Amino acid sequence: MEVKTVVVRDKSKERDWALPPGCTVTEDVDDVLDDADIDLVVEVAGGTTFAKDVVFGALKKRKDVVTANKALIAACLPEIEALLEDVNAEGDKVSFGFEAAVCGGIPIIHTLQTDFVGDSVTRLRGIMNGCTNWMLTKMEAEGVSYTDCLTEASALGYAEADPTLDVGGFDARSKLAIMIRLAFGVDVSEDDISCKGITNIKQVDFAYAKELLGGTIKLLGVAEMAAEGHELTAYVTPAFVPDGNTLAVIDDAINAVEITSENLQSSLLVGRGAGRFPTANSCVSDIVGCARKGLPEAFAKKTTDVTFMNDFSSQFYLRIQYRNEVGIVGNLGDICAKHDVSIYSLLQKPESDYFVLITEYGPRSNIKKVAAEVEGASWCVGDTFLMPVATKE
Repeated sequence: MEVKTVVVRDKSKERDWALPPGCTVTEDVDDVLDDADIDLVVEVAGGTTFAKDVVFGALKKRKDVVTANKALIAACLPEIEALLEDVNAEGDKVSFGFEAAVCGGIPIIHTLQTDFVGDSVTRLRGIMNGCTNWMLTKMEAEGVSYTDCLTEASALGYAEADPTLDVGGFDARSKLAIMIRLAFGVDVSEDDISCKGITNIKQVDFAYAKELLGGTIKLLGVAEMAAEGHELTAYVTPAFVPDGNTLAVIDDAINAVEITSENLQSSLLVGRGAGRFPTANSCVSDIVGCARKGLPEAFAKKTTDVTFMNDFSSQFYLRIQYRNEVGIVGNLGDICAKHDVSIYSLLQKPESDYFVLITEYGPRSNIKKVAAEVEGASWCVGDTFLMPVATKE
């Protein structure tokens, strides 16, 4: 194996790595796509325009492809799958490796492709974005504001060039969409997955989580199959994670994905989910797999009898800022009853102008109606903040 050609946007840019002997640097991707001596193309440019041309162009010319581009795969997964099926209809198999696209150095893709073929996955749940996990860890441990945390995360290189992809939950959503296809055999559009980021979390939420509820807050990606196996729900959201849940102790820029299945019950993969070295490690692993013709089939057979549901049930945490009036609790109770939401508990720290409602288990659609009506009440100040309460198991 040898690196023959490297395509860059700007040849004049200084770089901190050395080229292998005999390697050519070019700004023209056709120098790679049109070279019959090149058997494998590695795409790490990112984005969904130029990168799509590279990946699709290479596959059409029957070159193996390794990519770290989660946005491209999540957005174009059915197209990629159809192209691979067409290209591989005859002749030697063309491989498509994308381990580096999801959770960096954690071998989650290969695990889902190979280690659960005799099992049935019932749930994926995890911390799928290192930047936001680092930010939440720092906000809780040091009392740093969201804005200051984001500035530091960007300076350290944890955040994407557009940090909205991280803090808005969209990066985690792309990863979750890819894992859903592998774990459940279902194509789910990213746009159909409910997505909420960390931008509205306040220090008061960490205080309530730690001191009154006994836990912490994590940005989770979750996909779960109903017990009867025909309804799938998926979402990305901040969640209260109680002490005793394995994910509660995953701190800093670390990713963790918990796979629940019928045979193995609970399996956990933990590791660095971002950065050039974890990404490079996964890319090299796929490159070697291609060279050995040992990569598994990229996408297993689709499941056709599953319905995707855009609602999910849980206990919920609703933070409310209020001005003191007579009858607040009674009014809140009436609002909850109107929308078929049962109150589990009401929490308030002394001398705080916030209180927290914990609901009984129920659908998110109902508690969202409660939150919207509460925000219109005379005693409510500003927006509420809603997140699910994760189970310990």
